[in-house]
Amino acid sequence: MLWCLAAAALFGASTPAAKTLLGQVEPFSLAGLLYLGAALAVAPFSVRGSTRRLARRPRNLARLAGAVIFGGVLGPVLLLFGLRAAPAGSVSLWLNMESMATAVLGWLFFREDVGRATWLAVVLICAASVMLSSPDGFVLAPAGALLLLACCCWGLDNNFTALIDGLTPPQITLVKGLAAGTFNLLVGALAGEAFPGGTTLLFCLLVGAFGYGVSLLLYVMGAHALGAIRSQMLFATSPFIGASLAWIGLHEPVQTLQLASALLMAAGLALMLTSKHAHPHRHAAHAHTHVHSHDDGHHRHGHSDLPSIAGHVHPHEHEAAEHAHPHDPDLHHRHKH
Repeated sequence: MLWCLAAAALFGASTPAAKTLLGQVEPFSLAGLLYLGAALAVAPFSVRGSTRRLARRPRNLARLAGAVIFGGVLGPVLLLFGLRAAPAGSVSLWLNMESMATAVLGWLFFREDVGRATWLAVVLICAASVMLSSPDGFVLAPAGALLLLACCCWGLDNNFTALIDGLTPPQITLVKGLAAGTFNLLVGALAGEAFPGGTTLLFCLLVGAFGYGVSLLLYVMGAHALGAIRSQMLFATSPFIGASLAWIGLHEPVQTLQLASALLMAAGLALMLTSKHAHPHRHAAHAHTHVHSHDDGHHRHGHSDLPSIAGHVHPHEHEAAEHAHPHDPDLHHRHKH
């Protein structure tokens, strides 16, 4: 939970920072540089952990390819075409549907458990996001359809990312950053956008390093532990981080609607995080890699130089097991219900 909230805070803080750059850098070039900054930030850490055998598994390659294609390529393209015909308010409204798309797709196709309390939390959080958008107008088709498809692409990206267990979180972030950064820069070049230089270029990469790189790294860690739906609900708090910084740093007025939507979102998060799910279930023997500690009942291998509560990442194997305990739909609990 803390990883996802920290990811949301960093991404939310990057929004007002990126806004200051838009007057100097064109949109696609800025997006490309932000993603490349993300890749540069995690590159030194991506060489740790020998995951070649796990990474080459067809399911991991397919999930990684799906995350890159849907999240880094198709999503931005659909957004671009939708932006041409939709007013700004409608764009904000439709893009908030990413959380709902993540939940519906996760439930339908990725075996992520969604109980009544979680569905109610999803509705409350999406309603809060819609309130925060305060749309000036609402466009359904064709722009709305394109934006909804973009949200579905990012929903697939979120679900694929939550299930990639053959690469470490820095390696996943590196691949997604390089792919999305290169794609957006190529689109910007084809559109005739000017490439920035000097301190502007450095600032773009710096914002990307923290607001996208470290943020995405923390989000991947959280998604592995909580599942795509719950991690996306937590990440949905990022607009409020940006709004808070705007209130404090830019002295923008606090609106009643913003406060009401914040309370609604807090209620949804509280409902989601306090719901419990437990039943007898069976684990098949398998091997994967993700951030873990040795105090959760699933990771029984030992390290003489680490305390049991210390989080770390490396390839490891699990023996077959059967037990019952409260659990989230993490990498170990994607069983049928």
